Amino acid sequence: MLDFQIPDMTCGHCVKAVTEAVKAADPAAELQIDLPAHRVQVQTAAPREQVVAKLVEAGYTPQ
Repeated sequence: MLDFQIPDMTCGHCVKAVTEAVKAADPAAELQIDLPAHRVQVQTAAPREQVVAKLVEAGYTPQ
């Protein structure tokens, strides 16, 4: 399980974009998103670096 803080994820559109970015790295990934806490947990077989790269490509800064 990967755990990210994404401070610039602030709205429903952001949630959709983050979900699409993670799914681009691993279509079978499962996400749990806590928008008020800006937290995303991802169950994935993809390497962390690949998921981070897709999130950055989508314009987000995962921590």
